[in-house]
Amino acid sequence: MELYAVRIFVRQWDKACEFYGNKLGLTQRFRDDQMGWAEFDLGGPCFGIERVSAEDEEGNAMVGRFVGASLRVADIHATHNSLASMGVQFDSPPQEQPWGGTLAHMKDPDGNVLTLLG
Repeated sequence: MELYAVRIFVRQWDKACEFYGNKLGLTQRFRDDQMGWAEFDLGGPCFGIERVSAEDEEGNAMVGRFVGASLRVADIHATHNSLASMGVQFDSPPQEQPWGGTLAHMKDPDGNVLTLLG
């Protein structure tokens, strides 16, 4: 068994694809606008971006939540500054944790929360 994808549900399809591809710099390995599915490479597994229609109550309940995915970066402060300068919204600057790591939480255009780990 291996992890294939972490699914992230979005309403703003084009903005989400731009965010994961251009702002986060992840390689887009698949995109189907009609289907509303795109994959952004994470070095094996991917983020699977799934478009939710306005009529999909169950899907809409999955938009704008804590995703529970942490992206490890070499320099969290430089990455935070770079992303913030591109308009990426963060809850706060990177904060050192009692266990020794440093975290910063950011939001995609639909309010899905991702964690940077340094």
